[in-house]
Amino acid sequence: MRSTRVLVIGAGFAGLGMAARLQRAGIHDFVVLEKAGDLGGTWRDNTYPGCACDIPSVLYSYSFARGDGWSDARARQPEILDYLRTLGGGFADRVEFGAEVVRGEWDEDAARWTVVTADGRTFEAQFLVAATGALHLPKRPRIPGVDTFAGPVVHTADWDERIDLDGKRVAVIGTGASAAQLIPEIVERAGAVDVYQRTPAWVLPPLGTRPPRLPRLARIGWYWRAEATAPAFAGSTVASALMHRRAVRHLHAQVADPELRRALTPDHRIGCKRIIRSDNYFPALASGSTRVVTVAVGHVTPTGIVTADGVTRPADVLVYATGFRVAGSLAALPLTGRGGTTLQQRWMSGGVRTHHGITVAGMPNLFLLSGPNTGLGHNSVVFMIESQIRYVLDAIRALDRVGAAALDVREDVQEAADAGVQRRLRRAVWSTGGCGSWYLDGRGRNHALWPGFSWRYRLRTRRVRLRDHHLIGASAGAFRSGQSSQRPLVLDGIRQSQR
Repeated sequence: MRSTRVLVIGAGFAGLGMAARLQRAGIHDFVVLEKAGDLGGTWRDNTYPGCACDIPSVLYSYSFARGDGWSDARARQPEILDYLRTLGGGFADRVEFGAEVVRGEWDEDAARWTVVTADGRTFEAQFLVAATGALHLPKRPRIPGVDTFAGPVVHTADWDERIDLDGKRVAVIGTGASAAQLIPEIVERAGAVDVYQRTPAWVLPPLGTRPPRLPRLARIGWYWRAEATAPAFAGSTVASALMHRRAVRHLHAQVADPELRRALTPDHRIGCKRIIRSDNYFPALASGSTRVVTVAVGHVTPTGIVTADGVTRPADVLVYATGFRVAGSLAALPLTGRGGTTLQQRWMSGGVRTHHGITVAGMPNLFLLSGPNTGLGHNSVVFMIESQIRYVLDAIRALDRVGAAALDVREDVQEAADAGVQRRLRRAVWSTGGCGSWYLDGRGRNHALWPGFSWRYRLRTRRVRLRDHHLIGASAGAFRSGQSSQRPLVLDGIRQSQR
């Protein structure tokens, strides 16, 4: 068994950021577990043509490790992966690869987490940080007959660079963000591209068109420019109307054919689904070699796709651009907290509840990065992740200060915080905009996004309030060395004067 103070699950953007900040804070006793053979997470796995960041690249790095050398206003996948590899280079010896977590249990006697990986390795830690992300389980629709297809079948998240697209008839299923990046890249190579669209997306011009000369100032400027769009998502009809008008102008400027224009015009409010930022997606759809198919896919044959109206369209290559199975990705973590209750059991019985998307009642010293209700529809999620990383560090310092071993957020505090978020979300466009999306669960609850300005989230998470937690008392120094086997005392509201 390997003992460490902080155990981080995942070596993607969030996990590497957490590890880098631990190191900068002087906490060198940590281990990062990565199930794959390399770091990078989403940016390691997604290598499809055109894969890039859809926000200004100056916003897509940590403030403590800025990536100022981007070659484009929107950094492409290879550059982002290089940034992450550079970020992780300072602690490469603390990353365990091929370490897929199959079990994690909170030991109430020792007040520590015990984590077991698929290959039998065991790790023990005072703090457990789950940085597994939400974009790592590709979603593949179940289409009858797909197993009979004679050509290659590939998902954008499992791209095979050996596939020859030159002169081929390519069928792309999906019209989300990955499709909007992929299609412009392949339309010139392929002989013909059929795009199977279930729901059209609103498209806006990209934020930024060239790398800034003063990246530090540009980072500030682009952050506040993006932040100014938050009211359009939060329920402001005026802001939403202005954004709608910009999207319509963009569509009319880039698509001349009125029939295609109608097919590409959504019937839901802008922002209800993820907005695409692109200046080459519409031109690609309007090219002579591309056909937008709005009839539902019926089944697949060895040589093509048959739509619900009985029409057969030949295809040589089938591409799924259907995104990820986001809902339930964190709940699937095999983690057991106090009382022998798993994270999945807690969320299945009482719904997905967290405190600031970071901590969960009954799961002491477990911290989630990119957790529920911390995604954004208008700005860089890296800002949110960095806020969460700061919160974790503050929690560690606070426990050291009071001599406690662990904290467990109070149920009533968690319920109040979650209720406030859900109350604001009910007014937001994701709930009122007239669309279905992966943002909502089967009950119509939004567990994905933060409702409002990201700077407000930063303010809410700037400090850990110990009075909002049950503290598990023991010497923090004993837990740093891994020597304590004494059953800790649970203290409800210890040192109420502290914060």
